[in-house]
Amino acid sequence: MPKAIWNDLVIAESADTVVVEGNHYFPRTALRDDLIKDSATHTVCPWKGTASYYTLEHDGLTSRDAVWYYPDPLPEAEMVRDRVAFWKDVKVVD
Repeated sequence: MPKAIWNDLVIAESADTVVVEGNHYFPRTALRDDLIKDSATHTVCPWKGTASYYTLEHDGLTSRDAVWYYPDPLPEAEMVRDRVAFWKDVKVVD
């Protein structure tokens, strides 16, 4: 089952991931709420739409904008609605 791991913590785990462009998109409900903080960062993907981000925080450690999601994806990317993906120092393992 895919797991997202940050600083030896499992921050998300689900058998229900969608892989898009090599990234596992986990159900938003699989992400630990106690480790995330809203970010003001936004980026635009031409086919998925505008991405929003979360910053990870735990025990004095921070990974800014390490989690992204599309709150209102474009029609071609509807499969990522209500899902999150990871980058930077988050590793996804099967």
